[in-house]
Amino acid sequence: MIRRFSSDLASFKALTFKPGLNILLADKSAGASDRQSRNGAGKTSFVELVHFLFGAEARKESIFRSPELVDWTFDAAVDIAGQAVSAARSGARPSRIMINGDVEGWPVPPQFNREAGLYELSNENWKANLGALWFGLPVTTGDEAERFQPSFRSLFSYFARRQLNGGFQRPMQHATVQPPWNQQVSICYLLGLDWTIPGKFQELRGQEKVAQELRKAAKGGDLGRFFGRAADLRTRLTVAEARTIRLRQQLINFEVVPEYKELEREANEITREIDGLNVENVVDGDLLQQLRASLNDEAAPDLGDVTKLYAEAGVVLSDMVRRRFDEVERFHRTIIENRRAHLSAEIASAETRIAERDRRTIERDRRRRQIMTVLRSGGALEHYTSLREEAGRAEAEVEGLRQRLETAERIESTKAELDIERANLTKALRDDIHERSDIIREAILAFEALSESLYEKAGSLTISETGSGPQFDVHIEGQRSKGITNMQIFCFDLMLTEISLRLGRGPGFLLHDSHLFDGVDERQVAKALQLGAERAEAAGFQYIVTMNSDALPKEGFQRGFNVQDHVMDPKLTDATDTGGLFGLRFN
Repeated sequence: MIRRFSSDLASFKALTFKPGLNILLADKSAGASDRQSRNGAGKTSFVELVHFLFGAEARKESIFRSPELVDWTFDAAVDIAGQAVSAARSGARPSRIMINGDVEGWPVPPQFNREAGLYELSNENWKANLGALWFGLPVTTGDEAERFQPSFRSLFSYFARRQLNGGFQRPMQHATVQPPWNQQVSICYLLGLDWTIPGKFQELRGQEKVAQELRKAAKGGDLGRFFGRAADLRTRLTVAEARTIRLRQQLINFEVVPEYKELEREANEITREIDGLNVENVVDGDLLQQLRASLNDEAAPDLGDVTKLYAEAGVVLSDMVRRRFDEVERFHRTIIENRRAHLSAEIASAETRIAERDRRTIERDRRRRQIMTVLRSGGALEHYTSLREEAGRAEAEVEGLRQRLETAERIESTKAELDIERANLTKALRDDIHERSDIIREAILAFEALSESLYEKAGSLTISETGSGPQFDVHIEGQRSKGITNMQIFCFDLMLTEISLRLGRGPGFLLHDSHLFDGVDERQVAKALQLGAERAEAAGFQYIVTMNSDALPKEGFQRGFNVQDHVMDPKLTDATDTGGLFGLRFN
């Protein structure tokens, strides 16, 4: 409950409030236009003052940072946690709130300012305390805060709608820029429904947007060429993994040989030596073949043929001649024997050389096999390092392909998974609506009773589950007009105030700017004011209304209700420069 608004600005009209209905009236001077009346008396500025003192941002364009008001302090005496405290704020120091009163038990304790004799805290901590003490919100830091959760400023704005923010366009929306998820979360919280479900719907919408962009990018462009199809990436990953396994096994079995290069050079020299021995053996083999052929061709001449030839010719050889033939034959035999001995010696020498080379070849080949065994079991340190680097590159390629495959699979399967998640959230919402049917029934009946008090046919409130979260619809029979929409807002706000108050959530007051009654028939305005007064008294909250004096109904009230009893003193007026809320005019 608000008890008083005051200021150290001498011309400010201090306002004192009482329980129930409070009407802040602004007299409209003769000949004044609507713009002059509404801007001059200060009704809209009063709503801005309420928000200024209860945590609204004070940007440069704020009236409280204008040259006429920036140096002055404004304060509100208000009930918080059952205690009356005073909260003061100025445009010169909008980030600091000065508190006078009992602050024991506040979630974020203010610091006592000995010089001022008051408690002091930041505007952020002020909002945190109000959120906790008025609405039961948890006090969390930026890191701990859950995304898409109800905030004090958003919840509070349903109890003090601002025309400047577009607060009188739709019942569920307190500002034009208020996103749908915030509407759903805030209303669910105030009604006692599971507010985390619409928060999860908003997270899902964010994921769907990202997934849609990724799917679009994956179908073409550089990203599409990078990711490719999951099936192609899976094949490349399989091949890369197999290669990595082979390289790892080689590293496991690898043994570094310090004299690797020396052994490698020795093996190469042995190979060249064996090749030389083999070539020499081929040459000697050819020589052996020739020598053996020559040895077979060497034979002594047959002198018997010569004697037979002479005999056939009738020549009788003398004993002397025969002796000479014998000597010649012996000479030739001696030569042949010497030739055969030489050939045999050459053959034996060639065979010895071949045998020696074969022995040498076997010996050197045995050494080469020993070296190759060592080389096959290990390698040089440079080779090991190179192999390890190659294995590292292969493993990095595998990891990269694995991540790309996971991303590609996620891109290809995300839509189905998100559809399942949306279906699960819709079911959870349906279950929550079913489980909290008593709360919903209370809200429906409260809205129906309120609208029936204003119109012949009762209006209706529907709360349903959709694939985008909870949907709240209100309807009142009648012509489509601004007046009907405003009365929908009136009934919705009263219903929301009563139920949230019963749940222990709310500031204990409801503020309606005069714009709410624009276009509303005078009889409905009278009914609305009397209905607001009756429901405020019955439920125990404060109903504050700002109005122009010429718009205040003179009749249409039920017997026993005197609207003048609820008009606040002093009244505001636009007739003089000092008649407005601040007692001065400014742009």
